[in-house]
Amino acid sequence: MLVNRLAFIKMQAVGNDFVLVNESDTADDDWPRLSMALCNRRFGVGGDGLLVVGESDVADARMRMFNPDGTEDMCGNGLRCVIHHAPAAAGRLPAAGTIETLAGVRGFRVNPDGTITTDMGIPHFAPADLPMTAPGRARVLDFPLPLDADFLCVSVVSTGTTHTVVFVDELPNDERFLRLSPRIENHPLFPERTSVLWTKVEPPNALRLRIWERGVGETLGCGTGACAAAVLARVQGKINGFGPVAVASKGGTLHVDWAGGTNDPISLTGRAHVVYAGSISLPFQ
Repeated sequence: MLVNRLAFIKMQAVGNDFVLVNESDTADDDWPRLSMALCNRRFGVGGDGLLVVGESDVADARMRMFNPDGTEDMCGNGLRCVIHHAPAAAGRLPAAGTIETLAGVRGFRVNPDGTITTDMGIPHFAPADLPMTAPGRARVLDFPLPLDADFLCVSVVSTGTTHTVVFVDELPNDERFLRLSPRIENHPLFPERTSVLWTKVEPPNALRLRIWERGVGETLGCGTGACAAAVLARVQGKINGFGPVAVASKGGTLHVDWAGGTNDPISLTGRAHVVYAGSISLPFQ
C-alpha cells in the first residue's frame, strides 16, 4: 500500500528516542514494515523504536512499540513518551490512569514536578518466563554463560522483556562492549534474544549502565533495563535493601523503586520530551 504523508512526533526519554504516530492517522497497519522505515536514521526519521498510540478497550489508551528491526516489544521509556504526548493528542488522559501495553495494563501518574511514574509490573525470574534455556534453575543468577574463548557470569530477569545483566567493576570499553554484547543478545540459550545491561554498582543505592538493546544495538537509555538492573542488584545484595535506586546511563538518570517481594510491582520515574513534530513521505510499494 502506498502511504503519502504520515504525521509523527519525535520524542526522547533519557536519550532513548522514538518516532510516535497515532494509529488512526494511517490505514496502513503493517507496523513492523513502517518501523523499519521510520526508525532508519539515513532514510527515515530515525529512532530506537516506533510508538503507535491507539484506542483501548481496557485502559485509557494503548501503546504498541516496534524495534527498528520490526519486532514488537515493551518499552518503559516509550511508555512515558506516550503518556507525555497523549493528553495533547487525545485530550482525555487523566493525571493518573492506565495504558495498555504488550506486557499488560500499566498504571501511571504525572507528578507535580513533571516527572512521570509508571507501574512496570512484577519481575519474572523463572527461566520459562524469561524465556531462557536453563534447566534446573528457579532463577538465573550468576549464570556461567559460555562465549567461546570468553566466559561471563550473568543474571537474567524479565521486566516485560528479557534482560541479561552483567555486573562489572568498570563499564566495558568499546571493543569489549561491541564484541560481546551482540553475542549475548543472540546466544542460543535465549530463544527470543535478550537485551544486555553492563552494570556498575555505585553504593549504596546507585547503578551505572551501558546498554545493548535487542533489535536496536547500543542505546543511551532503557526503562525496562533500568528496572531489571535495579531488581537484580537488590536480589543479589549489591545495593541497599530499601528505597529508590538511581540508575544512570549515557542519556540520564531514572529512579526505580521495588519492595523486593515476589508480587511487588516495580515503579519507574523519569521524564519524557518532545523533540520535534513533522510529517514524512513514505513511498512504499
